[in-house]
Amino acid sequence: MTPNVTLLLVMGVLFAAGIYLLLERSLTRVLLGLLLIGNGANLLILIAGGLPGLAPLYDPETPADAYSDPLPQALILTAIVITFAVTALMLAIIYRSWVIARRDEVVDDLEDRRVAEQSHFDFEDDAEVPADTTEFSEDTDEAASRATADANRSANESDRRQASSEESAGTDDHGRNREAR
Repeated sequence: MTPNVTLLLVMGVLFAAGIYLLLERSLTRVLLGLLLIGNGANLLILIAGGLPGLAPLYDPETPADAYSDPLPQALILTAIVITFAVTALMLAIIYRSWVIARRDEVVDDLEDRRVAEQSHFDFEDDAEVPADTTEFSEDTDEAASRATADANRSANESDRRQASSEESAGTDDHGRNREAR
C-alpha cells in the first residue's frame, strides 16, 4: 500500500471510532471520541496538503511548485490548539460531574423522559399533502388573470383621479391669476 492509502485508512478508522465513542453516555468516552476525531481531522488536512516538498526556504534554483505548502501545516497547528481547548473544557465538565454526582455518565432528566413519551406526529411535517400541489393549475391561472385585471382597473382609476386633481388645481391657479389681474 502507498503511504497515502494507509493514512486514509487510519483516518477513516479514527473518524469511525471517534463517532462511535461520541454516541456513548460516558463523558470520558465522549472525550476520547473527540480526541480521535481531532486526530482524524489532522490526518485529513495532512493528506489534503499533497505530496511533501522541499523545506520552505528560498533557493533561487528551486522552482516554485517544488516548495511545500505551509497552509496545511498552519491549519493542523490550529486544529491541535482547538482540540486542546475542547479537551480542557471536557475535562472540567467530567471533573464537575464526578464531584457533584460521583458518576461519569450522562443521565436523562424528567424533561427528557417527558419529551421522549410524546407523540412523534408533527402536523406541519406529517400532514397529508394534496395530490396536485402545482401552482399552475387552471384555477390559479383564472385567479391570476382576475387579479391582474383588478390591478389594471385600480391603476386606471388612480390615474384618472390624479389627472382630475391636476386639472382642478390648474383651474384654481388660473382662477386666482384672473382675480389677481
